[in-house]
Amino acid sequence: MKNIFDTHAHYDDKAFDTDREALLNGLPEKGIVGVISCGTDIASGFANLVLAEKYDYIYAACGIHPEQATDMADGDFDKLILQLNHPACVALGEIGLDYYWDIPKDVQLEVFERQLEIAVRLDKPVIIHDREAHGDTLSLLKKYKPRGVMHCFSGSVETEREILNLGMYVGFGGAVTFKNAVRPIEAVKFAPLDRILLETDCPYMAPVPFRGKRNDSSMISYVAEKIAGVRGITAQEIADAAAGNARELFFA
Repeated sequence: MKNIFDTHAHYDDKAFDTDREALLNGLPEKGIVGVISCGTDIASGFANLVLAEKYDYIYAACGIHPEQATDMADGDFDKLILQLNHPACVALGEIGLDYYWDIPKDVQLEVFERQLEIAVRLDKPVIIHDREAHGDTLSLLKKYKPRGVMHCFSGSVETEREILNLGMYVGFGGAVTFKNAVRPIEAVKFAPLDRILLETDCPYMAPVPFRGKRNDSSMISYVAEKIAGVRGITAQEIADAAAGNARELFFA
């Protein structure tokens, strides 16, 4: 396959420390034309900007993940705005809400809302993390109406419809290939082709047949093949549409 755009990776992750340079140098030969490597806190935001400066097909997203919401320090929002103004930073993310973990909801909500305010003010698309927090996530997205994508979407078709009605995109990754992937497959069937993005969330969420192993952008082909089978078109058509959608959202 060619023309593969991975809209959600974490190449600053320590899982890549042993072979990061070799891996990233080789991805373009495997059909990868673009990657957005996402930050989860201030330090990882800067790390991804360094990667984006080094590799011309990599772009950065910078943001505070809900799991890091309680670690915010004085001046971090100022640092985040500095990162967002870097020419290699194309989105504010990964941000959102995660009620699976025991992290104070009031802190998560405050940090998420503050970042949505920044995104709208700077006209930056957002990359949204939503885990067991659909109601509050949708409420804030409806309030601020940012451009962006619901990362690793696995919610109901009803939730997907609301996301699409807000003009947002839906991101699909390895989860669509899992044996018990009922909701992700329903979501893939429902999503308009011009709203689908492909992603890995690497090093996590490797698709079948690599589930449990380290993921990387070259494995998106398995996701595209699964989606293509569900929708009755070719994997290359899925990759081409998703790459075009990524350019429309993050670079238009």
